[in-house]
Amino acid sequence: MSDLKVSILQPDPVWEDKKANLGLYDRMIGDLNSPDLILLPEMFDTGFSMNVSRLAEPMGGPVVSWMREKAFLTGAVVAGSTIIREGDSIFNRLVWAQPDGTLDFYHKRHLFSMGSEHLHYSPGTERRSFTCKDWKVRALVCYDLRFPVWSRNDDDYDLLVYLANWPSARHHVWKSLLVARALENQCWCIGVNRTGRDGMDLDYLGDSGVIDARGKAYWSGADQGVLEYSLSLSDLHEFRKKFPVLKDRDNFTLLP
Repeated sequence: MSDLKVSILQPDPVWEDKKANLGLYDRMIGDLNSPDLILLPEMFDTGFSMNVSRLAEPMGGPVVSWMREKAFLTGAVVAGSTIIREGDSIFNRLVWAQPDGTLDFYHKRHLFSMGSEHLHYSPGTERRSFTCKDWKVRALVCYDLRFPVWSRNDDDYDLLVYLANWPSARHHVWKSLLVARALENQCWCIGVNRTGRDGMDLDYLGDSGVIDARGKAYWSGADQGVLEYSLSLSDLHEFRKKFPVLKDRDNFTLLP
């Protein structure tokens, strides 16, 4: 069982400026230490915007093409959420770009109605698990964090990831729920957040974090930068063997 080297990018992105933001990530990625997985926040190229008529792209557009190129050049999976147009629908889509050019994706299920996200985007209908090396990864987006049933570890994933734009006003909730999800799902859990102020005058305090299955947390702080961490799969499996919480979970079926 191999360790997983993760690089978490915590930016202060320029509001709705894709060119400037991709340039920022180019510089940040250039300094990484050979990761297996590169994680970007929610709507990493624009900030959390409802301006879908101007910002939405197809999967073959420049942003996803950039992700594929970075995955190829670094030999790492690159994951981030961006605004995607598919037919008549707009999605807050988490894209999972692999070094061999393969793309997978997940659509954010829980749209943030307080911020009118549900008026501009279509919700996802299914959970997805991805692979990176010999790790099984469940990747979700921001507001999904508040809904534990959607995050439920019913297929024995090893790592649970949330890509977010989580504002400072609910900062304590972010940290509390990430630890709770790691504990209840007996997994590694990573939260990826931004910092700075966006075009809606919302402030962000960062604190991207890595939490192990025992609830021990490592936080990045509020500055723009990169958090690099190596996750141990053997340690996780040994802990699950010693303390088999998941085998005692209740069985039920999620309906659409």
